[in-house]
Amino acid sequence: MAKDGSAYKRAPAGAAVLREEKTEAIREAVFEELAAVGFARMSIEGIARRAGVGKTAVYRRWRSKLHLVLDVVTALAAGSLPVPDTGSLRGDVRMLLEIGSRALRHPLATQIIPDLLAEAGRNPEMAEAVRSALHDSQEGVVAEMVGRAAARGEVPGDADARLALDLMVGPLYWRLVVARDRPSAAYLDALSRAVTTALGRT
Repeated sequence: MAKDGSAYKRAPAGAAVLREEKTEAIREAVFEELAAVGFARMSIEGIARRAGVGKTAVYRRWRSKLHLVLDVVTALAAGSLPVPDTGSLRGDVRMLLEIGSRALRHPLATQIIPDLLAEAGRNPEMAEAVRSALHDSQEGVVAEMVGRAAARGEVPGDADARLALDLMVGPLYWRLVVARDRPSAAYLDALSRAVTTALGRT
């Protein structure tokens, strides 16, 4: 009881507190461990060692490595891409291609994404998390871009935003992750023209 007689709750201490800096260290360690050894060989022990924490700290937050990776991948969807607003569809597409190109050039992305896609083929939970993180959030961004373009009269009202996303992501993924070839500015310009042309009038 407080001095005035009112009740108060004692702040949790010790094992009851999940320190945010440890949680973030573990999440960062997951990306690094995935890039280093892949999902199949990844272990809670390896994650804890890389994060500089004990295994108990990991298990207090996630009950398995699958749930830990699912949480981290799902968090990517929550931090979805900003919606470009350059005033034209071609400008928006070009900016989104530049953002995507930079993201896919990151060493962690080139190692982690193919591994997660392979695991998604074997694990329905992983498949849903990957789809949400790598497709659904981006689809919402592109749908908003195409909707604004339709309102400006740049494309028909029934322009297919999913087609636009496929035309952007497919070539980028192939060029950067499969062929391991960095796209030039001229290539991104040509791809943005191709995407907007495929959607109709501009």
